[in-house]
Amino acid sequence: MPFASLDTPVGTLSVEEQDGAIVRLRWSADGDEGTALLDQACDQLRAYFAGELQDFDLPLHVDGSDFQRAVCDAMSAIPFGKTRTYGDIARDLGGAAQPVGNACGANPIPVIIPCHRVLGANGLGGFSGDGGVETKVELLKHEGAAGLLI
Repeated sequence: MPFASLDTPVGTLSVEEQDGAIVRLRWSADGDEGTALLDQACDQLRAYFAGELQDFDLPLHVDGSDFQRAVCDAMSAIPFGKTRTYGDIARDLGGAAQPVGNACGANPIPVIIPCHRVLGANGLGGFSGDGGVETKVELLKHEGAAGLLI
């Protein structure tokens, strides 16, 4: 599968494409194959980190259960600079907060599917990307959502 990587303020990210959709984002320097879609994804990520883009417009495919995809859809609906809790999403989906947290932690396309915008009821919750919660805080600061952290 083709990969492309780029340097960002939160580390080097690698984006993977499969069958015309973005399927994974990792903290790594894997690949530099440059398909049209990967170039578009890298351009959008650069624009996001430059403060020029708030909403990604890329074809995405989440390989997982219906619940995993529903949680990813719910995360994608959270506007730039806003946050929700695991419990909020659980209520919307008719489930419990812990499975939502697990699904957030298994998000294969972080940043683009903004799992960093989902918080615990009494704190930040976790973050599966490189740097853990510190990276989550940096992403929230970038989006102007850091006021809730003080």
